[in-house]
Amino acid sequence: MQETWTFNFSKSQQNESGLIDLLQTQEKKLGIFLSYYYKKESAVAENVRLKDKPEFESKLKGNFTLEFELVHFNACLAIHEQQKEEMIISFVFDPSQEKLILTGAYWPSREMDEI
Repeated sequence: MQETWTFNFSKSQQNESGLIDLLQTQEKKLGIFLSYYYKKESAVAENVRLKDKPEFESKLKGNFTLEFELVHFNACLAIHEQQKEEMIISFVFDPSQEKLILTGAYWPSREMDEI
């Protein structure tokens, strides 16, 4: 499993400060994006924030680390646990379509066991 998320992102914003501003203003959407990874655990990602400055591999791509709180909640079982997590996210600017494409970590799916 590997999730991607796309944001509208004008050519004038396609730099480090524009990327940081977007990540700070889109905290809720980033939480939804990260929560896809933990849906089998019935957990959600909250309080998403940039851990360090983005690292650029080239002018249009690179990666950064997001840190967040992973919340497990089940009212029936009286469970409400929180733990800190982080994930490295890759990004690519697409200047022709004025988009920012985020790609999360690759988590291989386990195949069914043979009998």
